[in-house]
Amino acid sequence: MKRIISFLIFFLFWGYLQTNAQQIVLDVPYVPTPNRVVKGMLDLANVGKDDVVYDLGCGDGRIIIAASRDYGAIGIGVDINPVRISEAKENALAAGVEDKVSFYEGDLFDFDFSKATVLTLYLLPDVNLKLMPKILAEMKPGSRVVSHAFDMGDWKPDDQISVDGKSVFLWIVPEKESR
Repeated sequence: MKRIISFLIFFLFWGYLQTNAQQIVLDVPYVPTPNRVVKGMLDLANVGKDDVVYDLGCGDGRIIIAASRDYGAIGIGVDINPVRISEAKENALAAGVEDKVSFYEGDLFDFDFSKATVLTLYLLPDVNLKLMPKILAEMKPGSRVVSHAFDMGDWKPDDQISVDGKSVFLWIVPEKESR
């Protein structure tokens, strides 16, 4: 009987670990964008004080914080990892921009970024491709999308630069096709 109870406890514990491990598996590993690349991204997107910059997969918040601190923009960041969101909020407080930025824990595919005038990305190529239809459907024409390192397949960038050997791509959201 002890053996059966031990087995059941182990099985339940193992099931718990498997269920929770699946919840924290991330589509994109956390790799911070170098600060010079952040500046290159924001410059390429021509960010200004009238912009609302969203960063999908915001990590420690550095892009949103720089957009607010250095360019006067409003910033919104979203990340699936609660540790990164906590870190981003702490970094915003330390930078003195906590009143101009917000960070949300959540899945970027479920997040409404239609109010963004600038969308920043440092995701993987397949994630960019999955996001492309959502970007084109939700964002207003003329909005800017800027990606560190990875393009969007057949959607050719409007501009591209290199910062310290790292590619940065810019797209301008086109007018919606009339049906």
